[in-house]
Amino acid sequence: MEKEIFQRVNEACAQRSRQRTKHCLCVKIGEQKLYHFQGDELEKVYPISTSLRPPSCLEHSLGTPTGLHEVADKIGRGAKPGMVFKSRLQTGWTWKEAPAEEMLKNLVTTRIMRLRGLEPGKNSGPGRDSYDRFIYIHGTNHPEKLGTPQTAGCPALSDADVIELFDKVPEGSLVWMEE
Repeated sequence: MEKEIFQRVNEACAQRSRQRTKHCLCVKIGEQKLYHFQGDELEKVYPISTSLRPPSCLEHSLGTPTGLHEVADKIGRGAKPGMVFKSRLQTGWTWKEAPAEEMLKNLVTTRIMRLRGLEPGKNSGPGRDSYDRFIYIHGTNHPEKLGTPQTAGCPALSDADVIELFDKVPEGSLVWMEE
């Protein structure tokens, strides 16, 4: 299975005239898993949650976008595990300290890896731009729901997993997202 995913990532890069990066991620929406490849080897598979809605690259769809992306920005290095971010800024409180009404939401926690779509007309450009839609790989305040769709479009991981991934994967690394 991992070899098939690795091959699809390589093919996606080749079809788009992109050189695969040393660290490469693959988000499998249907499996609710994120595969981290380093070089030619599978480094780790993480349980994730993606959108409650069908995959979509369209603005306001709240769907997880598909296609080739890159890690454009990394935000939150050194933040306390569970730190809640609003508009990419630390709130000063963790999700475990959050007011009850906040806990009902899907909060952005711990680390942010902001994604930029690399396919003009698909996940880049007016009305469908992953970067402008604020699509991130980030932590979640609902780790008990990992493995099931629950977000407003972003791939979410446990706080520990997003810290691990954040520390290993540099900006510019490619991210392939597929159904």
